[in-house]
Amino acid sequence: MSSGSAVVTPLDPPRQPGANWNPHIGEEARELVFRKLAHESQDAKDAVLSSAASILSKAVDPQADSGSETGLVVGYVQSGKTLSFTTVMALARDNGFQLVIVVAGISKLLLKQSTDRLRKDLQIEEIEGSLQWKLYTNPADNETNRRHIQQTLAEWSDPDVAQSERATVLITVMKNHSWLRKLLGLLRHLDLSGVPTLIIDDEADQASLNTLVRQQRQSPTYQRLLDVRDAIPHHTFLQYTATPQAPLLINIIDALSPGFVEVLEPGTGYVGGQAFFSGNMPLIRVIDPLDISTDDNPLTDPPEPLCEALRVFLLGVAAGLVEGQSARNPRRSMLVHPSQRTDSHAEYWRWISAMFDDWQRVLELPDGDADKQDLLDEFRRDYGELTDTVDGLPSFDDLARRLPRAFRKTKIEQVNARAGQTPEIDWSQSYGWILVGGQAMDRGFTVEGLTVTYMPRGPGMGNADTVQQRGRFFGYKQRYLGFCRIYLEQDALNAFEDYVAHEEDMRRQLQDVQRSGQPLSAWKRAFVLSPDLQACRRNVINYDYVRGNYSDQWFYPGVAEAPEEVLDANRATTAQFLAGVPLTADPDLAGREPAQRHKVARGLSLAQVVSDLIVPFRVTGASDSRNLVGLMLQLSKALEDNGDEQCTIYHVSPEFARSRAIDANGKINELFQGATRLASGGYSYPGDAAFRDDDTVTIQLHTLQLRRGDTVVVENVPIIAIWIPRRLEVDWVSQHQREQDD
Repeated sequence: MSSGSAVVTPLDPPRQPGANWNPHIGEEARELVFRKLAHESQDAKDAVLSSAASILSKAVDPQADSGSETGLVVGYVQSGKTLSFTTVMALARDNGFQLVIVVAGISKLLLKQSTDRLRKDLQIEEIEGSLQWKLYTNPADNETNRRHIQQTLAEWSDPDVAQSERATVLITVMKNHSWLRKLLGLLRHLDLSGVPTLIIDDEADQASLNTLVRQQRQSPTYQRLLDVRDAIPHHTFLQYTATPQAPLLINIIDALSPGFVEVLEPGTGYVGGQAFFSGNMPLIRVIDPLDISTDDNPLTDPPEPLCEALRVFLLGVAAGLVEGQSARNPRRSMLVHPSQRTDSHAEYWRWISAMFDDWQRVLELPDGDADKQDLLDEFRRDYGELTDTVDGLPSFDDLARRLPRAFRKTKIEQVNARAGQTPEIDWSQSYGWILVGGQAMDRGFTVEGLTVTYMPRGPGMGNADTVQQRGRFFGYKQRYLGFCRIYLEQDALNAFEDYVAHEEDMRRQLQDVQRSGQPLSAWKRAFVLSPDLQACRRNVINYDYVRGNYSDQWFYPGVAEAPEEVLDANRATTAQFLAGVPLTADPDLAGREPAQRHKVARGLSLAQVVSDLIVPFRVTGASDSRNLVGLMLQLSKALEDNGDEQCTIYHVSPEFARSRAIDANGKINELFQGATRLASGGYSYPGDAAFRDDDTVTIQLHTLQLRRGDTVVVENVPIIAIWIPRRLEVDWVSQHQREQDD
């Protein structure tokens, strides 16, 4: 080697926060993404691959002997979650994962839909040469399956077999305890030691969680999922969902509680809640209660909003026929989503079918016929509204000529289990579709080309996750967004508006956790949520959450006694904070006794005070913790709206050590000293609670001596009290889990 030369050893790229290893983006993942996003930009392709690599980097390192991880992957409804986990699966194969299990769907229809898509996307039956994947759906525990799977896995340990000739075992299984039990029997008969495994739980907040946690029992499907995980020594369990409230709020020591989170960003062309439910909402129509058929308000004829929705939809079908069906002009669908009762579905199906038959008959009448002109005038009126949101809409005459064909090219289908099982939609049979159904289309059911949604039902129990899952109208539809219309009952509209604000707040917090690389268990469970919504069904939550909204109201911790390490930390925090605050004596109290003389500082940066005092200040009571986290959520929202928000600080009675009695649990009855009345009327001292600026966040710092009975228990105990003015009110929920105290 000549002098001056050096050997350069390439270094592995630095790991991202929270990563366990660095996955290699190989041929399987690249080909999948480039095939699925053939018409998208390189940046869009790279974004999907980068996100998949970030997710897989938090999995157990495939080179490790064993281990387990649980991750939560959060997307929007209809935003590409399936492409994400399919890419993660392909990337897992590129990096030596030998077994992939996808738990998908609570019905045979949904399982088949998921399996067929994986079969197509991974080209399982289309690649010449060695199979890259060996697919088993709801596999039985029999000798044939055991032998074939074990032999496939054995190829990975044979040095004479190239990786391209090694197949990854792919198992799709219904999210049902009976099928999971059969899978468990099969897994227990396999030697899975040293076999890196990826488990995908699609729609993870549905059916997977323990619905009997409050009875201190385990629900069957939850138990089987735990058993499946226990049977695999080396695995990563990924929970995919658009509604993560329940997985986030379950006990953080639960086996299905996620350890890390990844927030998916939708690709270009995605339309979500903010596009529909913000501003003047030009795509939303409210259904009057008198137009909704109920037991108290039975309707014998189809209501006008339904007729309008159908006309708008058919005009969209006609416009599509003018343009010609293509990849950029997909089929058009209408979703009618009444109550869960199948008799309600049948009623709407009969109405729509009758209108179809009648309108087709009328359109075949001579041009001068009065009935035909009346019908065309109704279509013309709705056409006028479409021109407000659709650029370049063909002329009404062009569309009117194609309306008869629009009827012929549209199929009407009931989607429920009325006939024993939910029918499978063969989308290739028609260009236009009208689907009438309920719960079968709530979650996981993909409606292709959905433009018009008619939902004459309220928000039900008001669970936030359920409300969002009804949003089948979200998705990649930017190019035909102007044709979209959503007809909703007012309470359902309010629920969607509230959910949009809640969803964005929750995603922002989860993105902060993701960027920090901290485990998800460190995140304080609190987010903005309308009082009209519940976060999720409570039967899966061990620890209750509380609601709050500080509005012209004080917060202070009720539990004052704490371990010495907590008190020492709070003493240090408050001393350091006070040393940097320009406090001056309140001149109105100069003549008062020492216990009633306070110091004050106004015009301080709220952001700085939150950072230096409120965030590091520790409380120990579970209720105090929930309420303080919720209060900090309100302050964070205030600072989002105005980063220059100011506050006022009072150092209460710095010259005199006040004393307060505590009970057996360390709680004080009342922090504030009360008012002192004058014999002549009025007050000589208005009471501690009066020392605030009514329209500004005010923080009081107290120092107490705590006594139990006549015995002094502890000296120099810092307490903070925080006043939130009404203008900063925000509804929130917060949950404290004891494990977060460790």
